[in-house]
Amino acid sequence: MRFSRISKAVGVAAAAALALSACASTNGGTTPSSNAAGKQGGTATVVEVNAFNTFNPNTADGNTDINSKVSYATHSGFYYIDNQLNIVHNDKFGKMEKTSDDPLTVKYTINEGVKWSDGTPVTAADLLLQWAAFSGYYNDADAEGKAGTSYFSYAGDPTGLKLTDFPEIGDNNRSMTIKYSKPFADWEIALGGQGIDIPAHVLAKKAGLADTQAFIDHLKSLPRGDSKAPKAADAKLKAMSDMWNTGFDSKTLPSDPSLFLSNGPFVVQSINQDQSLTMVRNKDYNWGPEAKLDEITVRYIGSSPAQVQALKNGEADIIAPQASADTLEQLKALESQGVTVEQGNQLSYDHIDLNYSGPFADKSVREAFIKTVPRKDIVDKIIKKLDPEAKPLDSQLFVPAQPAYEASAQGNGSSAYQDADVDAAKKLLNGATPEVRIMYNKDNPNRVDAFSLIRESATKAGFKIVDGGLGASDWGKALGKGGYDATIFGWINPGVGVSGVPQIFRSGNGSNFNKFSDPEADKLMDELIVTTDRSKQDELTKQIDKKIWDSAYGLPLFQSVGVDAYSDRITGVKFMPNQTGVWWNFWEWAEK
Repeated sequence: MRFSRISKAVGVAAAAALALSACASTNGGTTPSSNAAGKQGGTATVVEVNAFNTFNPNTADGNTDINSKVSYATHSGFYYIDNQLNIVHNDKFGKMEKTSDDPLTVKYTINEGVKWSDGTPVTAADLLLQWAAFSGYYNDADAEGKAGTSYFSYAGDPTGLKLTDFPEIGDNNRSMTIKYSKPFADWEIALGGQGIDIPAHVLAKKAGLADTQAFIDHLKSLPRGDSKAPKAADAKLKAMSDMWNTGFDSKTLPSDPSLFLSNGPFVVQSINQDQSLTMVRNKDYNWGPEAKLDEITVRYIGSSPAQVQALKNGEADIIAPQASADTLEQLKALESQGVTVEQGNQLSYDHIDLNYSGPFADKSVREAFIKTVPRKDIVDKIIKKLDPEAKPLDSQLFVPAQPAYEASAQGNGSSAYQDADVDAAKKLLNGATPEVRIMYNKDNPNRVDAFSLIRESATKAGFKIVDGGLGASDWGKALGKGGYDATIFGWINPGVGVSGVPQIFRSGNGSNFNKFSDPEADKLMDELIVTTDRSKQDELTKQIDKKIWDSAYGLPLFQSVGVDAYSDRITGVKFMPNQTGVWWNFWEWAEK
């Protein structure tokens, strides 16, 4: 499971269940057919908030919603997640089978005929590349990063796949078998829900290797990385990982078509930088749900009123604007014109995180600051008009919809931060006046409101608050890069698996932006990912939740509310609570 950042300027956020410890049910049958109403052919225009900037959404920098959605429409894999949070196997792409429980062994076999848009077959080399990037198998950097090398900058948590040996390649380079040293709760979603994103034959060539066989042979020749005995970086592997990390980044359509190959239903045809992206149907694609539309254009519009206006004017067919009472009222007014509005909970939450450095290296200063955060005022101003029952979120890892939420909230220490307590913060500061720079997306009105309320309260306690707001196209890549002390943003997840917990909170992981580190919490997370029993997962997650609160990590603020709207020109749009949003079944979108 991999979280994505909600880097929406004014974005489609969401509200609902952060199903970190929820294992979805599984549908192992054949791929559903596209039987939605509507004709074959035609076009649709979808509005997103942020501008696309990379063809690799799996990197720590590229892990944003828009990049993932474009990748989802242009790539294919062994499964997808439906809007009931079931894992649906795509048997037309290939077969994913657990061949042994002890040791846990999983075999992936790609069907003949599955190919990249340049005609090159998708092979086990592509799977091996994904495994190498996602597993951190070759990393040997020490905990302080002073020696050794971290090769692939993967956004997710590598701990599960790191339990595997080097894979076995077979069936004329169409299968890959991986063997785990321990059980792994998320084995079924280990290789990513966006599909197989990066072509190994392109990466091998760009890294100076002769072909994919040379790529396989070189990876096989390298030992597992050992942080206790780091070695000089392997030049070829470094060239491969550098290419994977940044070589597919682009805000425009690359002149080299190998940098944006598709193996999915659509192929990117054109990009108007910071304005729009257009995809056309991949006419060769027949190894998964086949799209009805011939063309999808993605427009980037940050302003919610501008999104609503675009829908009203017929310049957009599907939008997912920032959930606010005003926006919802504007959309409801369009229902008489044939617009359908859907409101529901999604798997996301807003939060403020504090860096474990600078003024917040001192735990007492962190405690003082979070005691000033007026969570109830933030909820009242931003969420209450949409959800009258909304309350501040009292867990970093559960939400109220989950059975374990109440027990975790009662025992994790969140009760100390129910109300802003400026007097208690002053006592902790003891006359100090720390300067705190808060980074947030200044194009997102919810984040602007949260920042303003936090600044007003924290200033009363003696903090000097510096406005570190950045534009939508800048703030996401600034996470983890320094230059700020706290940040307000959101996480959204796919709703299945438990690997999202260590992705964010485990020491040294790429998405652990504020450098939280707790050896005991790390041990609990290591145990969590090898635990398959749901009740035991919940117990471990509750213990981790308490460790995070005890550390004065920061505060969860609220679950957001998701709103989608679409015109009566298009059919097949269905609400989805996870990070894929309405895109989850884009192949069913059709003109009426």
